[in-house]
Amino acid sequence: MVERVQELAARFAAPGANAPWLLCDSHPAGEIAFTVIDAELESMDISYGELRAKSTQFAAALRSLGVKRGDHVATLMAKSAELVIALLGIWRLGAVDVPLFTAFAHDAIDFRLKSSGTRLVICDADQRRKLMPPGEVPTDASLPVVVAHGDAFGYDLSLDEMVAGTGAFAELGELSAADTAPHDVGPVAVGGGGTLAQLFTSGTTGAPKGVPIPLQAVASFAGYHHFGLDVRKDDVFWNAADPGWAYGLYFAILGPLAAGHRSLLLRAPFTPELVWAVMEKFSVTNFAAAPTLYRALRAGSPDGLHHQLRRASSAGEPLTPDVIAWGKERFGVDVHDHYGQTELGMVAGNAWDESLQAPLRPGSMGVPLPGWSVDVLAENVDVPAADGEQGRIAVNVPQSPFMWFSGYVDAPAKTMERFSADGQWYLTGDAGRRDSDGFIYFSARDDDVIIMAGYRIGPFDVESVMVRHPGVGEVAVIGAPDDIRGEVLEAFVVLRPGYQASDELCMELQQLVKTGFAAHAYPRRIHFVSELPKTPSGKVQRFVLRRDRAAMTEKN
Repeated sequence: MVERVQELAARFAAPGANAPWLLCDSHPAGEIAFTVIDAELESMDISYGELRAKSTQFAAALRSLGVKRGDHVATLMAKSAELVIALLGIWRLGAVDVPLFTAFAHDAIDFRLKSSGTRLVICDADQRRKLMPPGEVPTDASLPVVVAHGDAFGYDLSLDEMVAGTGAFAELGELSAADTAPHDVGPVAVGGGGTLAQLFTSGTTGAPKGVPIPLQAVASFAGYHHFGLDVRKDDVFWNAADPGWAYGLYFAILGPLAAGHRSLLLRAPFTPELVWAVMEKFSVTNFAAAPTLYRALRAGSPDGLHHQLRRASSAGEPLTPDVIAWGKERFGVDVHDHYGQTELGMVAGNAWDESLQAPLRPGSMGVPLPGWSVDVLAENVDVPAADGEQGRIAVNVPQSPFMWFSGYVDAPAKTMERFSADGQWYLTGDAGRRDSDGFIYFSARDDDVIIMAGYRIGPFDVESVMVRHPGVGEVAVIGAPDDIRGEVLEAFVVLRPGYQASDELCMELQQLVKTGFAAHAYPRRIHFVSELPKTPSGKVQRFVLRRDRAAMTEKN
């Protein structure tokens, strides 16, 4: 186990580490990398050899457009072979991917594009309109856009033409052999410290922060793929998470690529019926998803369904005991809870590797995974808390060979908040406790991030959109318990003089969030109040709103 951790850490942190070689070109060309499935259960396989050829041609086309090492290229794409080709093409040039969630609206996308300095966007055709403010059309001065899964128009470029070397790209040759050699010292070999992607956190009291993901981080992702999920060569592995978020990018794309294991990508909206159909038709044996998906399956699953699962895993939000009990009854296997963050990947869990398995303890997210040292610190001093004592979940940096996060982009103050003064501890911002056997129990966030269906949503993003309405004076957004999604958003609004609370105004504000931030992140309930609770310095106390709402619910 220790040897495996050391081997992975050394491989991906090497000064000459080459992402396309480690993730694609070193695997047998004829082996299947991904099986892409559509809503009708039609599927297509893409091999590592095909990925190499197509991403190499795509990289050549990107290079002809001026994309070079260190440039940021955004991907606004659903799960597909084209997404993987685009990612590998970006990394062949030493460029940096900026993943964008397809449920985001224009303003959320625009913020991330500008904050990251993105110079080109690759998007699915049905996402193209979000790249321009409503009512505007692209011009020759707009950000260059490459369109997949549909026709390019106007000033846009076609991903199909770039990959096939047709149209405007017909005269391009492939990258030279030196560009893709495994030990190349040129732009492709960015080394372990080179950045592969830049994700954004969910903001609480400020704008989302950029998290640079270096190539060396993939060692941790591969470690979780092996130890946490126990994915084996003969498994049919399916991680249902969206690649616009950490759990999907890290463990539906990067983990399988690093291991050379086949993985499923479902290019269709989620329904319980479709998930069961995919499991049955494709004989899924190893499955990972957020608790929300399991709850939705429980609520919408008829009898008589079949599966071949031997492993079921959950991450993104705490897994409640009722889901574990249902999973045991329905799947015949326990659903194992795992814990991590955008800044870390997965660091603790009820691991599936046979050498690490232990009986599940209700409410526990497990123990530190190999390569990580995780503990619970006392509330006011950076030393381990006593067994059973509530404290702060933290990572011991010097004792964690897989630790890769070093700081947010252009946010030194926020970075300092994440580490103890001596740099020994990374502070997750989560509260919990540890029992006498080392099992860790999640209690709560110590900030205001809302976790809905496994997606982390910062109140600031939603509040910033809602206050644009002329009738809104102030607004505070919190998370409220929900049987299916874990949490949903609720908003508390102080109206300006001359405006009255009404169902119509509620719908206006909900629609404003759907179109101004993200379709999934609108407040399910809106409470109109005379004032918001605040500190003497004027900071909104969302914890008071959560407390008062809980008390009101109990009373009713």
